[in-house]
Amino acid sequence: MNWVSTMNNEIKFKNLQELYERILPALKSKVKEIRRKGIDYIHEEDIWNYLKRYKWTSSRSLDLGDMVNDIFNTEIKELDSFVKEEFKDLRRNIIKEETI
Repeated sequence: MNWVSTMNNEIKFKNLQELYERILPALKSKVKEIRRKGIDYIHEEDIWNYLKRYKWTSSRSLDLGDMVNDIFNTEIKELDSFVKEEFKDLRRNIIKEETI
């Protein structure tokens, strides 16, 4: 995918990291909204990964405005399900070293 340019091709990003950093304020704002709902395990990268995998992959020409709208309009229930599915097989280990 050709990652994002704004209207009239004014801004182009060299890589996904640069794009991620550009939309990070919107991602942080969405995380704050989610925290106000009492959910503290969804992070900025979870929203990015969800949208990249399920929304933006099929898009041909996104602009920053579209991406920000997608961030703010993503349903919290969908993000919650995505994160729980991603981490359902995560193994938790007991710390066995004695450092007390």
